[in-house]
Amino acid sequence: MKILIVEDELPLLEILSDKFLEANFEVFRAEDGEAGLEEALKNHPDMILLDILLPKMDGLEMLGKLRDDDWGKNAQVILLTNLSDSEKVAEATKLGTYDYLVKSDWKLDDVVKKVNEKLGR
Repeated sequence: MKILIVEDELPLLEILSDKFLEANFEVFRAEDGEAGLEEALKNHPDMILLDILLPKMDGLEMLGKLRDDDWGKNAQVILLTNLSDSEKVAEATKLGTYDYLVKSDWKLDDVVKKVNEKLGR
C-alpha cells in the first residue's frame, strides 16, 4: 500500500513517515501543496494524509486541483491539521475527504490505525 504525506512541519513529517514505513507502507512525502499534487498524480497513493496550512499551495487548493484529475477525483484523503475551523471542515467535506483529524487530538499510532481501517487492512 502507498501513502502520500503532505506536511510542512519536518519533525512531524519524519515521524509520520517512520510510523507508516513500520506499518509496511510505501511512503511518498511532500513539504508543500505543489509538490504534494505532483507526487499524488505521479504515484497514485492509496491514501493521502494532507495538512491544510502549507507553503506554495494550501491543502484545500491542492485537494481541489486533485479532484479535477480523472484519478484524483476518487483519491482517498484524510486531512491532518491543526485547524479546527468549521468553515475549513465544511469546505474539506465538500471536496470529498474521508476524515478530518486535528493533530493535537490524535496519537500517531491512532492515525496509522485510522488509515489501515479505511484501507481495510
